[in-house]
Amino acid sequence: MSESEKSTLDLLHRAAKVEFMEKGFQTASLRNIVKTAGVTTGAFYGYYDSKEELFSALVGKAYEYVMSRYRQAHEYFENLPAEKQPEQMGKLSAKCMNELLAYSYEHADEFYLILKCSEGTKYAGMIDDMVELEVESTHKYYKVLEQLGAYVPKIDERLEHIMATGMIGAFFEMVLHKMPFEDAKVFLQQLNDFYTAGWMKIMGQ
Repeated sequence: MSESEKSTLDLLHRAAKVEFMEKGFQTASLRNIVKTAGVTTGAFYGYYDSKEELFSALVGKAYEYVMSRYRQAHEYFENLPAEKQPEQMGKLSAKCMNELLAYSYEHADEFYLILKCSEGTKYAGMIDDMVELEVESTHKYYKVLEQLGAYVPKIDERLEHIMATGMIGAFFEMVLHKMPFEDAKVFLQQLNDFYTAGWMKIMGQ
């Protein structure tokens, strides 16, 4: 890609970020984006096939990183020997979420776009996707506890979903409200302690 092409792409990305942040994906105008960027519609289609593809160029990398890292953390926990999982509950999650917190602060604009401006795209379901992973992993952990001889009371799936949504939603609230990073790290530890203790209580541990 030539320097001229890189410059045009940068102008498109800058204009798109402003338009999407102000209006959201659905009501953002591709015409306004190309006009603000100072390029023709034809030039735009030389880079992207659609408005959604342009949105993906802005947020796709951040989305994939978070989902991949979150999934890896759960898979790592699930692959631990059964007898080691209870002692690691909460610890591995805290490590993962601290890494995601640092990454989210470094890419705050991308996560603002995903969390507040992505309705109408596949990215609008990021928190729901993370909640689904969390609930699936929780169900697997119930089975591990039962294998270890522990009694696990029946927990309503609606409550599981509420708990997981609250936990992940609280995490991203810190990013959206741009609280000082050092404060966010402290709050994240407190949130982790709170939810770990809560899950252990309702699981009878």
